[in-house]
Amino acid sequence: MRRGLLIVMLFSACLSACTKSTGITSPAAVDAQAVIDDNSITQYLKNKGLTATRIDTTGVRYIIDTAGTVNVLYTSSTQVTVGYTGILMTTGTVFAQTEKFHPSFVLGQVIRGWQLGIPQVQQGGTITLFVPSRYAYGPYAQQDIGLPANAVLIFNIKVYNVTN
Repeated sequence: MRRGLLIVMLFSACLSACTKSTGITSPAAVDAQAVIDDNSITQYLKNKGLTATRIDTTGVRYIIDTAGTVNVLYTSSTQVTVGYTGILMTTGTVFAQTEKFHPSFVLGQVIRGWQLGIPQVQQGGTITLFVPSRYAYGPYAQQDIGLPANAVLIFNIKVYNVTN
């Protein structure tokens, strides 16, 4: 009797663990979102009269506000101390901001848009990044900070310190 009950419980546990995954998109959907994001960023920059440099074919664009004065070499294990403001491009809503506290991050552990954008400036520099959703959080909403799925983001970042 106990063996039968154990088998039923294990079977039930296996079935309850089998749920359809959400957020996984087809390559065609990813490509379509890339076009939407790129067009949105292009239109935003045009409307604001801004000229931004594109990083390769990524769609991440940047404007260097201040180049910085201390030359550094960036790697994926580089630790950066930054101050930043994160803005949802479609609404202009600030979703993250550092004011008095400047957090440190390992460059290889932040969103891909930062990994590509931050090395464009040196220590002491400031940069504005325009990050398509595929280089931020993609199709995954970040409810804890108020970001919808496929959010295109703007980051104003000041690099305070770089450590290798």
